Amino acid sequence: MHLGRTTLSKFLIQQLAGMPDASDLGALLVDVAAAVKAIAAMTAKGALGAYLGALDNENVQGEQQKKLDVLADEAIVRSCEWGGLLAGLASEEHEAPLAIPGEFTRGRFLLVYDPLDGSSNTDVNASVGSIFSVLRHQRPEAPQVADYLQPGRQQVAAGYAIYGPATMLVLTVGRGTHGFTLDREIGNFILTHPDLQIPAETSEFAINASNARFWEPPVVRYIGECQAGRAGPRGRDFNTRWIACVVAETHRILMRGGVFLYPRDTKDAAKPGRLRLMYEANPMAWLIEQAGGLASTGRARILDLAPEALHQRVPLILGTRGEVERLERYHLEHDSGGDQPFESPLFNERSLYRAQQPA
Repeated sequence: MHLGRTTLSKFLIQQLAGMPDASDLGALLVDVAAAVKAIAAMTAKGALGAYLGALDNENVQGEQQKKLDVLADEAIVRSCEWGGLLAGLASEEHEAPLAIPGEFTRGRFLLVYDPLDGSSNTDVNASVGSIFSVLRHQRPEAPQVADYLQPGRQQVAAGYAIYGPATMLVLTVGRGTHGFTLDREIGNFILTHPDLQIPAETSEFAINASNARFWEPPVVRYIGECQAGRAGPRGRDFNTRWIACVVAETHRILMRGGVFLYPRDTKDAAKPGRLRLMYEANPMAWLIEQAGGLASTGRARILDLAPEALHQRVPLILGTRGEVERLERYHLEHDSGGDQPFESPLFNERSLYRAQQPA
């Protein structure tokens, strides 16, 4: 495949060869790409198109909806419901799955998606994205909620779009993770980042430090070691990043490595995690693992989790394999009572506050 000339459609024909329902899956991904183009146009216009601002209602997550949340959701539904490829859709913006209207043929796939991740960033013109996951519908009958509750390892396609200086579509069908850039002049997604691989070493981490007081000890230990830099047990300096958009965080990791943490904490006992398993964690986990990384709750592999509810929330740690494995080890050591709490070098025996030794 020649870079710069391989369109998304051509790539999918080659990539899906020999897979079950290849032509239908390829057509569905092209429909998703069409929705991404529409959303990209709206995000690019911003205030010029009167797309910014909040609505007076909340979504099922209890979050105030932005105009673009609703418009992006509508763009995906309009683009994907009519083609006879889907049995149903489930969106982060709706409490229940969306049925395929009776006038359209019902297909063999389920589309699960977050239409606009990081939508609060639109007010400050920062990166936002869309996330999607494709599952097979196993029964001839119309899907029920239970049909969507499949472990992440059963996905047949997953991806995200990032709306930044350039619009990119990054996807996997289980044969690597690949990135496409939208050429606005011809209206096509062009393969620009084939076979993405996450670097084996990293010195970057991303976490919302404002929640530090609620973190569990394994996360406190890990972040403390990173912040200690060369003086600490890691023996090197780390940089921290935080964009408040899962798509942007994941994209950075795919491009140059790193680890992203939205761990379990004690801030709200009713929410063992913050991110949605079906709409965010599963698709991102598969993309990361197909690029050589790892995704975990800290205690279990994300792709092995059996979903219990459509809007279930989970902790999420993903990125460079070695860093995620280290965090898993710290969680295991803590849970078994054998962890070693991190002690800052600022307060060890070199400190001005060390105890006086007896004469």
